[in-house]
Amino acid sequence: MAVLATLPAWLTILLIGALFLGCFTGLAALRRQKPSIRFLVEGGILTAAAVALCVFVGPIHPILFLVILYLVTMRVRLLVDLSNVLTGRRRFRAALAVQGFAMRLGPDPASRQVALISRGVTQLKMGNPQAAYFTLTSVLQDEQVKPAARDHAAGSYNLGVACERTNRPQEAERCFRAAIEAMPSSIYALGADKALKRAASRNGRGSAPGGETPGAPPTA
Repeated sequence: MAVLATLPAWLTILLIGALFLGCFTGLAALRRQKPSIRFLVEGGILTAAAVALCVFVGPIHPILFLVILYLVTMRVRLLVDLSNVLTGRRRFRAALAVQGFAMRLGPDPASRQVALISRGVTQLKMGNPQAAYFTLTSVLQDEQVKPAARDHAAGSYNLGVACERTNRPQEAERCFRAAIEAMPSSIYALGADKALKRAASRNGRGSAPGGETPGAPPTA
């Protein structure tokens, strides 16, 4: 921070913007996702505008710029997090409204995918497994966008639950196995493993492969 204080204001803003975009692009690469062009363009425009303000108007506080940059570029993800909180509190109509609003804010493909998975979970929890099935199926079958491992596990697990509740046992089994494969150590994989064991017990096949689970996780 002391080093940044010695730099011109415009250069400080430029470095903060570049580091912000670089860090989030790197995180996407670690999740084996393609970098979001929309995210890079939006972040680049905001950074360029802030640099121009520093040069022609006056300095901008670096922390204020970072907060604005985060809120603007992560707006859809933040709204999805809010909708998940509302779903957890069983305020389903409000959750669906927030998700719909997030979808109108121009999400990039990855953020749109996360928002739709969240919508499918809300539909499932509010007792509409048929709608959840169609929502989650459309998301997970989109081959143009590869979801992050956790999102894939969450979507597959909840789709498996929706399949169970709509009398699609074979498809449910495939979804549960996909959840385990996507992220074996996740709570979704634990729930999927338990669901497979229940199904195997009902069908008289004995235990399905996998370790013991402490309990089925909530659909989220």
